Amino acid sequence: MAPSGTKKNILERLEAGEVIIGDGGFVVALEKRGYVKAGPWTPEAAAEHPEAVRQLHREFLRAGSTVMQTFTFYASDDKLENRGNTQRFTGQQINEAACDLAREVANEGDALVAGGVSQTPSYMSCESEDAVKAIFKKQIDVFINKDVDFLIAEYFEHVEEAEWAVQILKTSGKPVAATLCIGPEGDLNGVSPGDCAVKLVKAGADIVGVNCQFDPESCVKTVKMMKEGVEKAGLKAHYMSQPLAMHTPDCNRQGFIDLPEFPFALEPRALTRWDVHRYAREAYNAGIRYIGGCCGFEPYHIRAVAEELAPERGFLPPASDKHGVWGAGLEMHTKPWVRARARREYWENLKPASGRPFCPAMSKPDCWGYSKGHPDLMQQKEATSEEQLKAVFEKAAENK
Repeated sequence: MAPSGTKKNILERLEAGEVIIGDGGFVVALEKRGYVKAGPWTPEAAAEHPEAVRQLHREFLRAGSTVMQTFTFYASDDKLENRGNTQRFTGQQINEAACDLAREVANEGDALVAGGVSQTPSYMSCESEDAVKAIFKKQIDVFINKDVDFLIAEYFEHVEEAEWAVQILKTSGKPVAATLCIGPEGDLNGVSPGDCAVKLVKAGADIVGVNCQFDPESCVKTVKMMKEGVEKAGLKAHYMSQPLAMHTPDCNRQGFIDLPEFPFALEPRALTRWDVHRYAREAYNAGIRYIGGCCGFEPYHIRAVAEELAPERGFLPPASDKHGVWGAGLEMHTKPWVRARARREYWENLKPASGRPFCPAMSKPDCWGYSKGHPDLMQQKEATSEEQLKAVFEKAAENK
């Protein structure tokens, strides 16, 4: 672990050329562990099962994360109430609990705490700019009171809403990062990655990039386009990437939620730790200095980022003590052919088998093509009705 002492803020670290390693995907990891409900994907576990959230934070810290992002994804009141998602905790309780857990674990190392907001059902339902901004304001009031180190606006499909979020987050006086869940085709209104980045920087974002929805290759490509756009506009920013830990070459503009395997059959697409080594190096070479992960990224994936970039950082994470870079621990295996795998050349050139006979290489995405303002995307507090489901089934049949 890096030496302790007074913690430099996120921008001081980036300006000094430090590599910032993000954490991984809490909502998907905790759903698999039985603490989050798929569908709403809301983070009441921070208040309901704090021990689960604390442990995941701690595992990411041990793996090399330098940011503990609060588990506040979809923690706005409108999302917590959406489509019959009844829960026992208020948005304030969840946000406060998430901040406390992140700070507790961050203080065990040299990590920073980032408070995060994300896209809202209110924007999807065409609520006014003031109404949407009021939702963000309510969340950041908690973050300010809890004195998080910086703020992140993440997982936005429309750059307009992300701009609104950044404008509110910027009023805190804290550094602001903004990531869109877009690929190389741009946001859902067709705004290019370069133009999106320019808009975010002009809104006040210090760090811009992408998270979720797409694989590392697509995300690095998208951030490169953002960087080119910002530089062409004569602006300055730092860059971040937090992709899926999944291979998604068949995704369209909507990302992995359009894949028929979403969300319960995505495991065959999982990245190996060696895929993550490659991602970390490609991201670094592209000028990205905040490198982390989103859905599917487990602590061992983050450890792979830390191990790949150990030469630049000057140290390995504690989690490498039991591992050894490039599988060095295999040198102690009882079987000689397994001992022979304890080397970079073997793992770097391996083409893993899926183990699934006759499995297709790719899927046909569900190409619904809906965006903000479409009647089917109008959000509601009541649970989805049988009549509404019937209409969805009929539309799905037409799409096949």
